[in-house]
Amino acid sequence: MDLGLKDRVYVVTGATRGLGHATAQQLVAEGAKVVVTGRTAAAATAAAAALGENAHGVGADNADPATPQRLIDAARDRFGGFDGVLISVGGPAAGPVATATDEAWRSAFDSVFLGALRLARTAAEQLTDGGVIAFVLSTSVRQPIGGLGISNGLRPGLAMAAKTLADELGPRGIRVLGLLPGRIDTDRVRELDSLAADPATARETAAAGIPLRRYGTPEEFGRAAAFLLSPAASYLTGLMLPVDGGAIRSL
Repeated sequence: MDLGLKDRVYVVTGATRGLGHATAQQLVAEGAKVVVTGRTAAAATAAAAALGENAHGVGADNADPATPQRLIDAARDRFGGFDGVLISVGGPAAGPVATATDEAWRSAFDSVFLGALRLARTAAEQLTDGGVIAFVLSTSVRQPIGGLGISNGLRPGLAMAAKTLADELGPRGIRVLGLLPGRIDTDRVRELDSLAADPATARETAAAGIPLRRYGTPEEFGRAAAFLLSPAASYLTGLMLPVDGGAIRSL
């Protein structure tokens, strides 16, 4: 299938590693051009260099109000256009709701929620018919994940905001989507597994609860994300797609 990605231009945040990087890699492989971001310019530049000439790295803090316009300007200056954005942010610190401090909630809200929404809002102002905004969320949108109290609190709200934004932007031909990764074998998930008393057993137990009996790979997530961002998915909007090996049991 031709996804129609050739020469389309996307911004992919949090793309120095993990799910964001895997998505950027797949987009470039399909002929798209990407601006990839990371917390430091050095990390973003290195990630872009690994992707080739159709990638450009920009250091960016999602909590900075100036970031959204700066990234869109970079896409237009470097590649001459702006067709969509994948908003991927790091997960909040692990821990229960009962002991999370006000400051931990505020910090996570600024980066995970408000920073993501600000980027989506700025993109919405400047995208035209055929544009797309996608959020990397979590299966915690549908069901809580043990030990991730702040994430469990913020991500469902962001998913509902994205769903509402899909209603608002649909008449302009702009799509809004969410991806809900489950146990994908990234540094973040390995870090969470390492918090268990026996990390190897924790991983085996988690895998046993997944119908496919294994963790997903970043590449599998990247292919799903690239499809949703592509013109081939032109009639999909307001969708929250689990990429979880069947771990979520609800419809």
